[in-house]
Formats: sequence, structure tokens, C-alpha cells
Amino acid sequence: MGGGVGRQVAGASGERAQAAPVGSLPLLKKERIWSGWDYSWVNLSLAIATWAFLVGGSTALLVGFQDGIAAMVIGNAIGLGIMVPAATAASARFGVEQYTILRPVFGLIGVGVLVFTVILVTEMGWSSLLAIMVGRAVTQVANGAAGTDFGSGSLLVTVVGLVAILIAWLILSRGPVTIGKLNRFVAPGLVLVTVFMLFFLVSNTSWEALFAAEPLAPFEESQLNFMLAVEFNVAVGFSWYPVMGSMARMTRSPKAALWPAFTGLIVGTLVAQVVGMAAALTLGDSDPTVWMLPLGGPILGAFMLLFISFANITSMSSIVYSTVLAIRQASGNLLGRVPWPLLCGSFFVLPAILTFFPDFMYQQFMVFVTISGAFLAAMCGAILADYFVLRRQWVRLPDLYRLRGESAYHFTGGVNWAGIVSVVVGAAFYLWIYNPVTLETHPLFLILTASAPATVLSGGVYLLLAQLLYRRRGVGAFSDTEVTSTHHTTTRKGV
Repeated sequence: MGGGVGRQVAGASGERAQAAPVGSLPLLKKERIWSGWDYSWVNLSLAIATWAFLVGGSTALLVGFQDGIAAMVIGNAIGLGIMVPAATAASARFGVEQYTILRPVFGLIGVGVLVFTVILVTEMGWSSLLAIMVGRAVTQVANGAAGTDFGSGSLLVTVVGLVAILIAWLILSRGPVTIGKLNRFVAPGLVLVTVFMLFFLVSNTSWEALFAAEPLAPFEESQLNFMLAVEFNVAVGFSWYPVMGSMARMTRSPKAALWPAFTGLIVGTLVAQVVGMAAALTLGDSDPTVWMLPLGGPILGAFMLLFISFANITSMSSIVYSTVLAIRQASGNLLGRVPWPLLCGSFFVLPAILTFFPDFMYQQFMVFVTISGAFLAAMCGAILADYFVLRRQWVRLPDLYRLRGESAYHFTGGVNWAGIVSVVVGAAFYLWIYNPVTLETHPLFLILTASAPATVLSGGVYLLLAQLLYRRRGVGAFSDTEVTSTHHTTTRKGV
């Protein structure tokens, strides 16, 4: 860890040290509280939530059971295989907040641009969707218990969704330690609930009926259906990006971050998605809040639905923790002194408004996930090219916190244009291969998906532009021997 920055953290007051997890300075070893097992539980509880069952149910719209399992395994493996190292490697190694460590890739201002566009929109959308799912789940339980007939777009869904946001804010305002403690309880419970659901599903239908079940709303071409299902699940894998790095810096080592992130997410996601897909194929509805009650019965089904709803709230807390950290760092001094609870509360304003449109959010679920995946895939391509290829897993910690021309990562007006342009090119290429709004596809899509080539292209554009614009001129500190400022020279030993 950087000598100057490390001493700055070590010399912080007791109050500052306690607030380290919601600050921007690198965490010391004693401040990294999660082991590999702790982080595995965090990721497992993130993965097994109502939205994961919804992903499985949405996959059932396109393909049957066997093709669906293949599409989910392939898609999640591709998405997580690219996303996890891009999101967690640097943060886990240096203990630095996810979006601060991105300054070498995009520049201080460039990170702010991406945070206040791609990241903010993506995470606000997910937060509102999770809250709406809680509202729909509680509404289903209320209908079953009281004999009422509240619809999926009723005011009760919105009210419960707002209550879910309030609870998430209360959890979040206490910081990531509380989130971690809750996940130790939630994650094992979610595993048991999912096993029970799988048991009831198998006991109430035959394997023959499950394997013979037709997709709910497929297109005419089977290969297109399969690749659309794969791409949707790739985008689901990428959708974890905004959360992972800021959580990974709480782990005690990179080893405790990388594999627990990948295995925890892929195992939890696949189990929940398979259950969701099987239930949708046999019960005819892709919405888990509809089929959980008849599947588990009036008592056990209601309990499982309510428990998974609570898991949605902890997932929401984890999402917003990372995003609010990103907002705080990307804003410079503007939001640095705003109290953490107030900053978290301001994030929830738009998600709270979106809960008044529950049916619209559900209808646009697949489009939302896929479009956000296009930009996140392009971001990951640039990040991997910068950190692993050009910088070889080395950054100057002090320069992450220096402002304007004093920082080696100032680039051009605070923007690393190689990073920004590569994201735009990669996302545009993705949407050219596959447009999730019109469902128009290029022939390449049926072979390569859209995410994989977009990631590769973004990384290639970054390597080219970084070399032409900065590296050959000694700008950007792409190695520990480059002199990037007339004011200082920092070697590997000094960092």
C-alpha cells in the first residue's frame, strides 16, 4: 500500500477509522473484515433473490428446460468470467473503492461521467425493480391470506415497495458491516428456501413433463431463441459489476475476492434461475411472485415468498452501498461532506418514484438488463485492457487522490479519452450486433453473442488509443518508471 496514503489512513482519528468502509482512502488490513467465506455468503445472498427467479422465468419465454440450462450456464460463465476480474481484482488488491481505482482508466472527470450516467441509471433501475418485487410478493401473500384481489399494478404494490426502500435505507445507513451480518443469516436461509422450492416443484410435476415443456413465447428460429437466452444471461452476469468492487475491497486478500465472487454468484444465480425457469415452464408464468404461493402452499409458500422478499431488501442495500460510494467519489468535494445517511436517502428518490409504475418496470425487464449489459461489457473491456495488459496490475496510489495536473491520472482535462471512446465504440458495436428494443440482430450474433465481441473491441480500441494518445508521450503512468509530471516521480518502491 502507498506509503503516504497508508500513513494517512493509519493516522486517522477513531471516528474516521470507523467510517473507513464508506470513505475513499485505501483500507488497511485490519479494516478488511471479510474472509473468503464471508464474501461467499455475501455473493450467495445477492444471487438468490426474487429477481434471480425472474431471470429464470424470463429465460423460459425463449427456450425449453434443457436449452435453458445450457443458455444460463454459458451466459453466466461468460458474463461473470469477464466481469469479476474487471470489478474486483484491483479493489481487492489495493483496498481502494471501486470507482476511485478506475481513475487510471477513465480519468477523474471521466469516471464521474460514467458514474452519473451508466452506473446511476443501471442501479436505480435495479433498486426500483427489487422494491417492486417485494411489493408484488407481499401483495400475493395478502391476497392469499385475506382473500383480497389486489392486482400486480395496484397501489398496495407501490406502498409496500416504498416500505422496502425505507428498510433498505435503514440497513444501508449503518454501513457494510450490518449488511455482512445480515447476509450470514439470509444466505443460508435462501439456500434452504430454494431447496424446498425445488423439492416441491419436482414432487408436483414429472421430469418428463418438465423436459417436454415448450417455451412460453419463443420466436420461430430456434437458434435465435437460444442465442437471445444466452445473451440475456450474459447481461445478467455483467449486471453485477456496479456492486462488486466496492464490496471486494472489504475482503482480506484478492484470493478471498475473486473466486468467492465468481463461485458464489454463479452457483446462487444458476440454482435460483433453474428453479424459476422450471416453475415458469410447468406453471405457465415467468413472474415468481405469482407461482411461489401455489407451489409451496398457503403457509410455506407465503413464508418463502416473504423471506425471499427480505433478501431482496438486503440485495438492494448492497447495490446502493456501492453506488453511493461511487457518487461520493465521482463528485469530488461536492458531496464529500454530505452525511452518509442523507446521501443514501437521496439515491432512493428516483427508485421510489419508479415504484408507482410497477407493470412498466416488469414489462421492460429484459430490455433494461440487456441495454445496461451493453455498456457494462464495454466498460469491462477497457478496464481489463488497462489494468492487466498495460499496467500489469500496478497503480500509483497517491496519484489516485491527487487532483488536476498534480495527478499522473489527470490525462486531458481530467478525462482519459481512450477509456471513454472505447466504451462508446464497444456499446455502439454491441447495439449494432443486437438491438434489444427492436430485436434486430446481425449474423455475427448467432455465433459470438453481442457481449463478447463488444468487450474485445472495447479493449482493443483502448489499447490502441492509450498508446497513441498517452503512453508514447509518457502520460498516464502506465509503468512505474515513467515520469508523467514535472513535479514528482513515483517509483514502485515509493508506492
